[in-house]
Amino acid sequence: MNNPLVSVIVTTRNNHATLDACLASIAAQDYPAIELLVVDNNSSDDTKGIARRYTDLVFDKGPERSAQRNYAAKKARGDYLLIVDSDMELHKGVVSSCVDAVSAGGKVGGVIIPEESFGEGFWAECKRLERSYYVGQDSIEAARFFPRDVFEKIGGYSEEMTGGEDWDLSRRAGSVAPIVRVREFIRHNEGRLYFGRTVRKMYYYAQHASEYFAKNPTTSALTDQSGPLARYKLFFSRPGKLLRRPHIGLGMLLLKTAEYASGGVGYLSARRSMKGQAS
Repeated sequence: MNNPLVSVIVTTRNNHATLDACLASIAAQDYPAIELLVVDNNSSDDTKGIARRYTDLVFDKGPERSAQRNYAAKKARGDYLLIVDSDMELHKGVVSSCVDAVSAGGKVGGVIIPEESFGEGFWAECKRLERSYYVGQDSIEAARFFPRDVFEKIGGYSEEMTGGEDWDLSRRAGSVAPIVRVREFIRHNEGRLYFGRTVRKMYYYAQHASEYFAKNPTTSALTDQSGPLARYKLFFSRPGKLLRRPHIGLGMLLLKTAEYASGGVGYLSARRSMKGQAS
């Protein structure tokens, strides 16, 4: 049986703590035709050394994930591209299930692989609960597996985006052909999650949200699929999940509310700065 080559692209920057498990999960896939490419961004730790244990295709490119992914896609030889973050671990059948999904008949724009979180501490448990709500939500989960011809047709990732680039690419791929999904999971390693660090991360990405909304107009950031109204509606649509472990449920709502507050400040700050530069 002919197995089309799948190029798995992993982007890195100082990911010593999670990279080995990520690459080991790729090496352990039950699909026989995989090409692994790692694109690093000037790491100062042993990231490149770990990557070279698994592949000779280790490159250096920046400044952000979108540019790294596009660079790797040009280097890749595969018929399909799978985009993986360095803090992710793949269930053994992820690649084979994605190939089966695009081979089932009919043109496919991309494949959604559901994610589940794990990590250490209270806030990681809260994040795990949050992510469990998103499984099966096509408006929230983004495709990570793409036929090469679709990826090239839509021009790959928008390199001016730092945040929202996964949704943007998935939406554009979906305009070419339907997005499908598989049942195999990607496990997202949150590590030891800290409240303050997580909230500050949202502030950073929200400062760059204007690029995403410029290409993906919405009536309101509040009602967009990433906005608070849609997310809270989703959370409260299944109250049993919140109440099963009340302290985790309350913690998740607190963390998400703080993220949105921080993101709102970051977004408005960036908008004011842009208006100031334009005037």
